[in-house]
Amino acid sequence: MKLVAITSCPTGIAHTYMAAEALEQAGRAAGHEVDVETQGAAGSAPFDPAVVAAADGVIFAADLEVRDKERFAGKPFVDVGVKRAVADAPGVVAAAVAAVEVARRGAAAPAPAGAASAAAGAAPATGSASRPGPATRVRQWLMTGVSYMIPFVAAGGILIALAFMLGGYEIALDRGDQSAGAYFTGLFAEGFDTGSREQWAGLLLVVGQAAFGFLVPVLAGFIAFGVADRPGIAPGFVGGALAVTVGAGFLGGLAAGFLGGFLALGLARLEVPGAVRGVMPVVVIPLIATAVTGAVMLVVLGRPLKRLMDQLTSGLNSLSGSGIVLLGVVLGAMMAADLGGPINKVAYTFATTGLATAAAASGSPVELKVMAAVMAAGMTPPLGIALATFVRRRLFTEAEQQNGKAAVLLGAFFISEGAIPFAAAAPLRIIPAAVLGSGVTGGLVMAFGNALRAPHGGLVVLGLVSRPLLYLLAVVVGAVVTALAVVVLKSLHREPAARDTAAADAGSTRAAVSA
Repeated sequence: MKLVAITSCPTGIAHTYMAAEALEQAGRAAGHEVDVETQGAAGSAPFDPAVVAAADGVIFAADLEVRDKERFAGKPFVDVGVKRAVADAPGVVAAAVAAVEVARRGAAAPAPAGAASAAAGAAPATGSASRPGPATRVRQWLMTGVSYMIPFVAAGGILIALAFMLGGYEIALDRGDQSAGAYFTGLFAEGFDTGSREQWAGLLLVVGQAAFGFLVPVLAGFIAFGVADRPGIAPGFVGGALAVTVGAGFLGGLAAGFLGGFLALGLARLEVPGAVRGVMPVVVIPLIATAVTGAVMLVVLGRPLKRLMDQLTSGLNSLSGSGIVLLGVVLGAMMAADLGGPINKVAYTFATTGLATAAAASGSPVELKVMAAVMAAGMTPPLGIALATFVRRRLFTEAEQQNGKAAVLLGAFFISEGAIPFAAAAPLRIIPAAVLGSGVTGGLVMAFGNALRAPHGGLVVLGLVSRPLLYLLAVVVGAVVTALAVVVLKSLHREPAARDTAAADAGSTRAAVSA
């Protein structure tokens, strides 16, 4: 059979491409041809229409809303999360083949459920994986917004951190009745002094703050886009901008995104006369959905959400001592609980949204410590498991030993998914060890008071971490704890065949020594 597949994950970095490779290999092993379109952080190269037309079935291995899903209307499909494609690619391919066979026997193949096109209640073809439930759909919409927000966080956070490195924290202080951004913008209008270190720092600060200014609107706009496709963009972005205006922060962005998206989706599904249908997506839907979303944010939701946001920020900043260390342990454990899955993404989103509100502040607010703890904890699992493959090679297969070498690089760049091949093979041994090590790392980072203004990069952004040597120590300690736990758990639960082989090897060695 000829199958086409779409893979995507919230960050668009690791799972997207790991799933693509796994599906291609599983297809070849089963005698099928699988072509994959990766909708990742590097963009995507859409399928040639001829490839789609020739396909027998479709695999959606995505945690985000698939772009241009209507291309596959009428073809049998399976719809699974990207992590399942990484962990069980042969099973996903087999499910797609089964769905095609059912369709060939005469069962109707439904159109994939697009946000503003196909009916939301459409079910998968008989024999395919069950259609995502409401909770999964909400998570997909939320992760769509987060995935588009992350590049703004990355660019803005690193630029502001570089500005502080050049000009110190005082670079962000107000000048009289002017904010630092307004001061430098006016200064640059008169001319830029290329020999001034302060002006270079001010330039980085202004650009970084501009990037951060888009965070909440982009989050809201693309949540709405995930819900309602293009008709949701205008109300989502406007609602997100108004959330910033009233001080509702990312909570306001979440509310505006879902509100604008569902309003646009509801309007798109209205039965209207043919003469009006043409102007609905261009004029009517954006006009009504934007006006209603804006009014609700300003009059109804703005103030309550601002109060809630202020209370959350105050509670977080009041943490100290054992409380903040415990927060680091919990966030660290969450980063390793499913290695890039929903729990991991909750912790990461919590860190990045906090970073968005605190990266331009002087000193080390708690939000910056949270970001440091989350990144260090995310680096720990692949590094710790890789260490275990080096110190006790006989506990791992040849393939796992090779994966251990790759995991070093992945871990160094804060790609937790480098531990997935090991966790997929032995989840009850690897996951507890990873959770233990990452929890230790997260707690140590909080105890050491490390702060970080960059949302990604791993060791590449080590220069942006406060107290970098202590930060490295926290990662090393967590990796060692993970490695020790992996070795102990795998030694206690070795397969019988492995024990027999090890015993035979030991016996041969003793015989050789005696001889």
